[in-house]
Amino acid sequence: MDKLIEKTNSVLARAEYIEVEPNIRLHITDAGEGQVIVLIPGWPLSDEMYEYQYNDLINNNFRVIGITLRGFGKSDKPYGAYNYDVHALDIKRVLDRLDINDATLCGFSMGGAIAVRYVSVYAAAHVSKLVLAGAAVPSWTQREDFPYNIPQSDVDDLIALNNTDRPKLLSNFAKIFSATETTLNEGIGNWLNVINLSASSYATGNCLMALRDTDLRSDLKKIKIPTLILHGKKDKICSFDLAEQMKAGIEDSELVAFEHSGHSLFLEETKKFNEELIKFTQE
Repeated sequence: MDKLIEKTNSVLARAEYIEVEPNIRLHITDAGEGQVIVLIPGWPLSDEMYEYQYNDLINNNFRVIGITLRGFGKSDKPYGAYNYDVHALDIKRVLDRLDINDATLCGFSMGGAIAVRYVSVYAAAHVSKLVLAGAAVPSWTQREDFPYNIPQSDVDDLIALNNTDRPKLLSNFAKIFSATETTLNEGIGNWLNVINLSASSYATGNCLMALRDTDLRSDLKKIKIPTLILHGKKDKICSFDLAEQMKAGIEDSELVAFEHSGHSLFLEETKKFNEELIKFTQE
């Protein structure tokens, strides 16, 4: 009997870590049964940020897969490149390994930018719908012909602070993460800070460079799958202007505004966030 139980458990068990290249493993949350939703976290969070999505999605008969990017959370933290192409390839290798098809791919903040690059480069392999939540798309920083969001010089200051006082960098971001400094309670704020601190300083800095330097406007034109844009009207990290630019640049896209949310719309208006994600996936 014990051997039978052991065999059954081994068949049902899902990998918590997937190797994407030699000596580099990503932490995966893989739970539930049904239509697949893949969640990509933002900088400098891990897949643990989706705790209050996992519960709802599993209870509503979805299989949900959270992928922590290399350098963050419980994933390995190697030396090397941390641009969007590297992260997109990592996602491709995870979905290849898990043999996923017709999934909804949802990316938050920098995770949204990586999701756009993934759909663009890999022609939406394994996925049939895209959700961009508070996404740093099409460009997180201003350019000569793109006057939206923050100047590139501001990111240089963030990188310098990361290299001298990373806890202060994270504390500064926490103050503007939501609509107000008190929108999220102290417990949630502390929980997010623990997740952020688990990132490597090297990955944190290098992903800031990717956020500063990457322009995804040409990628938007290559997105040919239904796309849902979820964005807080009071977002101070990725301004609502970016959501409007995404809507204009992505064919067959829908924009849903979160009137009461800043950047952390998945925590500020959790019920609405989950309902919109579920409704879109089921359409």
